[in-house]
Amino acid sequence: MMFEPIARKSASTEVFDQITARVLGGDLAAGESLPSERRLAEAFGVSRPAVREAIQKLAQAGLVEVRQGDATSVRDFRQHGGPELLSQLLIRNGQPEWPVVRSVLEARRMIGTQVARLAASRATPDAAAAVQNAAETLAAASDPVSQQVHALTFWERVVDAADSIAFRLIFNSLRNAYEPTMTAMAGVMVAEVGRSDLYHALAEAVAAHDEDTATGVAATLLDLGTAAVTTAIDQLQQQEQHS
Repeated sequence: MMFEPIARKSASTEVFDQITARVLGGDLAAGESLPSERRLAEAFGVSRPAVREAIQKLAQAGLVEVRQGDATSVRDFRQHGGPELLSQLLIRNGQPEWPVVRSVLEARRMIGTQVARLAASRATPDAAAAVQNAAETLAAASDPVSQQVHALTFWERVVDAADSIAFRLIFNSLRNAYEPTMTAMAGVMVAEVGRSDLYHALAEAVAAHDEDTATGVAATLLDLGTAAVTTAIDQLQQQEQHS
């Protein structure tokens, strides 16, 4: 069977998602107080424990501040949120938020070059072989969406070779944020993911423990995607100005 069971969200998750969307969308401004648990439970049609659990998740995400005996207030997510929020900021109404996409790619470029350098410095023979195998798999892919999938796997192997838990967790957040945009980004990112020669060159530099070459090739590769997205954003903004 090609079908899989449908996972239903819990009530607390639904409450969390709705409040998060309103905070990120600006409907709930920083400093604004949320209604009481009782009123939220009535508004959402759920139990107070479900609301309480959702608020705890919101506090952990840096979206609200809970003070004992006082109202729960909205926090400025730009100051208190973490990279896990990027996945919800990237897509609005089914369309990519291009400035956020560009921001993610800029961060990816800065982090990716350092990860590549660490990978070249620390890669074990097995880790280097995994990077090379990932490059070969990517080269065999033909359509842009598959290429993006395999490119993410390639970078996952590079991060593994770098052996840095901090970079690994950052990579996880960026990957989770980017994955929902892959179909929309296919035509733009082909400028990067279609360059199998550069992926092979980076894999070879990692295997050779050539840190400078790995850094340079990674920068060249990642700049291609950043430049393509920047151009797309500029074109969209020009179209909006003339419409």
